[in-house]
Amino acid sequence: MNQGKEYDSLAGISDQEAEELCQALRQRVIQVVSQTGGHLASNLGVVELTVALHRVYDTSKDRLVFDVGHQCYVHKMLTGRNGRMETLRAFGGIAGFPKPSESKHDACIAGHASTAVSTALGMAIARTQLGENYRVVALLGDGSLTGGLAYEGLSMAGQSGEPLVVILNDNGMSINASMGGVAQHLAKQRLKPQYLWAKEIYRKVMHATPPGRALHRAIHRIKEGIKASLLPCSMFENMGFQYMGPVDGHDVKGLTHLLRYASTVEGPVLLHVKTVKGKGFRPAEKNPDDFHGIGPFQKESGALSQSSSGESFSARFGRDLRKLARKDPRICVVTAAMTAGTGLTDFAKEFPQRFFDVGIAEEHAVTMTAGMAKQGLIPVFAVYSTFFQRGYDMLIHDIAIDHLHAVFCVDRAGLVGDDGETHHGLFDTGFLKTIPGMTVLSPASLDELTAMLDRAVHHISGPVAVRYPRGGENQYQANHSDGEACCLRSGRDITLVTFGTLTGTVLAVADRLAKDGVSAEVIKLNQIIPLPTDPILASLQKTGRLLVAEECVSMGGPGEGILAAAAAQGLSLKGATVCSCGEGFVPHGTIPQLRALCGLDVESLYRKSREVMTYGR
Repeated sequence: MNQGKEYDSLAGISDQEAEELCQALRQRVIQVVSQTGGHLASNLGVVELTVALHRVYDTSKDRLVFDVGHQCYVHKMLTGRNGRMETLRAFGGIAGFPKPSESKHDACIAGHASTAVSTALGMAIARTQLGENYRVVALLGDGSLTGGLAYEGLSMAGQSGEPLVVILNDNGMSINASMGGVAQHLAKQRLKPQYLWAKEIYRKVMHATPPGRALHRAIHRIKEGIKASLLPCSMFENMGFQYMGPVDGHDVKGLTHLLRYASTVEGPVLLHVKTVKGKGFRPAEKNPDDFHGIGPFQKESGALSQSSSGESFSARFGRDLRKLARKDPRICVVTAAMTAGTGLTDFAKEFPQRFFDVGIAEEHAVTMTAGMAKQGLIPVFAVYSTFFQRGYDMLIHDIAIDHLHAVFCVDRAGLVGDDGETHHGLFDTGFLKTIPGMTVLSPASLDELTAMLDRAVHHISGPVAVRYPRGGENQYQANHSDGEACCLRSGRDITLVTFGTLTGTVLAVADRLAKDGVSAEVIKLNQIIPLPTDPILASLQKTGRLLVAEECVSMGGPGEGILAAAAAQGLSLKGATVCSCGEGFVPHGTIPQLRALCGLDVESLYRKSREVMTYGR
């Protein structure tokens, strides 16, 4: 495949051309991701399925809804973006998830799991209500079926009568019971195009007259009784879907025929497709989890091109939690399909009876921790900040009202980089602030994480969160974790307040100001909720000027609270500013690029500090 080659409609290509295209696309995916990093195994698993979809559907008009969306690379290559794939997940380049602002072929934003069926149903209803003519198809991964939202969508979609197709991409989860030889034979017969067309003609003929409809109902009841004992599709058919499958997800010819038929059915269809994650790249087939999300790698061996330097916050968290668990048998750990990502692989091996991976079910995870805490355990829920958002109601209703002691270790807090808008952890500071009785700690170094995790587990009552970023520590590697806040540097001219790994950046700003003869007082918040305002207000009474640097959205962040406290105290500041990630969404890119974009790098914060120094003069 030529790197920059773009593709027109695939509707007219032959089956042989489709197979050749699949081979070329698979190599293209490997080539691109080996250079850029990204989601490899999931994309290799849907090459044939994506080509078949584009042979049947016109995604500029028809709506193709991805679930999670990390399996959309082939779709992007087929919709005018192949020549830009080398910019995948890079600042200003192609996003790693569907993005409507990027192309009309991307039906909607998709970065969190279990949403596709609900979104697709909404689109199908809109089509009917507005009298428009387009088709709707949802691509749902089997992992998304661990999330309750998927079943809520399936339940209503099946009963809605709306024409739409749900494709269940089954690449490992055993959804159905094992089938015997007779059942396998019947499943194959039911999926032959001749059978499907004959079934549709038979249905129309029988429904043409009242006697025909009565006879059809009687035959249907007998057939359903036999089928229920032999075929594994009763769950979806009971929901109201016409079930088709399971079928080979790497047979582009067969998939194309089935999708053509499914798109003509007057009602909801569920097509169950069996695929191999990592298909066509041996290292990814062998270790699909390792190649789910991966950095740049060597195409020949699959080895990472560069190893990560230093210990990450996730790894330190996992190590520290094992130490605590060895001493306290009450500690149990919960995660939501993020065992490796949250650093818990070794914990799961050492304490299998005290480790619970609930799948993509954050709401369930929070409520389950409530039950654990209520009965005397110390549950620790390790969760990415962006996914923690899903458990907001449960935090209030199941945790906070009873003031239960549960520990929430919020990984990927702040900017996460190349996954972009759907994955940045910028909102937890705002929504956790609204939870009565919640305490939130923010370590700035690995040693501070160690100390704060112990404090959260054993020395704070009620719900407590410890938030830390993706990756490792930066230039600040000290441990000043005692107390709710600490003064890292005394000064008389301006107060600089920050928390987390921005601490090193702010200290560097103070160094630059010192060269200009400006004496900056640096206060690091160890606890951001409840906000410890006393030491900050004491500093402001001395300096009269304030700059807050926070890697979160401005709404509900500590900066707002500090300004409100100063106003309530009647302090008349000569100048003040809050530097944050703003009120909108931050795109994808490297952390340094995004901090510069948000004005949170050394140069930007230095300029802002100098501006504050000019106020009131």
